[in-house]
Amino acid sequence: MLVLDARSIRRLFSMEEAIDSNREAFVIQSQGGADVPVRISFNLTGTDVTSFMPAFIEGFPQAGVKIVSTFPGNTAKGIPAVSATLLLTDPVTGEVSVLMDGTELTRLRTGAVSGLATKLFANENVEAGALFGTGGQAHSQLEAMLTARHFKEIRVFDLDPSRVEAFISRTCDISEKFDVSLVKADSSDAAVDGADVITTVTTSANPVFDGRRVKEGAHINAVGGFLPHKRELDEYIVNRADRIFIDNMEAVMAEAGEFLIPMAEGRFSRESITGEIGDVLLGKTRGRTSPDEITLMKTVGFATLDVVIGYKIFKKALAEGVGITI
Repeated sequence: MLVLDARSIRRLFSMEEAIDSNREAFVIQSQGGADVPVRISFNLTGTDVTSFMPAFIEGFPQAGVKIVSTFPGNTAKGIPAVSATLLLTDPVTGEVSVLMDGTELTRLRTGAVSGLATKLFANENVEAGALFGTGGQAHSQLEAMLTARHFKEIRVFDLDPSRVEAFISRTCDISEKFDVSLVKADSSDAAVDGADVITTVTTSANPVFDGRRVKEGAHINAVGGFLPHKRELDEYIVNRADRIFIDNMEAVMAEAGEFLIPMAEGRFSRESITGEIGDVLLGKTRGRTSPDEITLMKTVGFATLDVVIGYKIFKKALAEGVGITI
């Protein structure tokens, strides 16, 4: 069994490669080439959740499972709020062939979902971006936004201002690489006003910004929430968005509070969702149709993304002799 840690994954796979991997995974999913049950989640306490996300990709063939835990209180302990491990099995023997750091893999593939969505749906000419959240996944979300489009500035907001300052300090390498200014937003309004692309990656149970302040032509990536009782976006912007794209309909209809909460109140309809990202890639659904449209992408994550990128990282590790065999 090969073991790959976070450093090995970062060495092997770039954000651009992760975006390409997700592009392939979405197409596989939309073409019916994956067997993916909705994740099984166990609520350990009021806020702490451990989930099991299995998938089988027929074309490779490859089966695997990601075990992911979301423990918001870990932040105060100086450890990631979201941690994970990915296991892939050998298609010939059924033995576990690789164990890899799923925390880094999740950051990479989740960031790449936003990167792909930004490439597909955001207007070409952008200036300002907004990033909500400074936790473990924020770094890759920032990198993905900057990989997809060239921004002049990214405004960063967190309920704890000191976390914003620390985040900007530790991401100076990215700001220098992409020649972008990272700005501390003093309020959620200051972050959103005039922003061309807005990415939310928090563990918040409640909307993190006022949807009425979103400009025409903006694109929104809603990333953090994956539980029915949590939502990062308010009801206004969900109904105001001209075109809504999702990663996986079955998963979103089971987990996305952004839609489920207003649906339960009769204030939103499933028919308002334009379609899956995979259908856009296959030409079955149109993406942005005008510069003035507000586009919205909601992702809750599904295991096809994890197994596809994990498989590609595993194969590259074998080819380059990276990792530890045990």
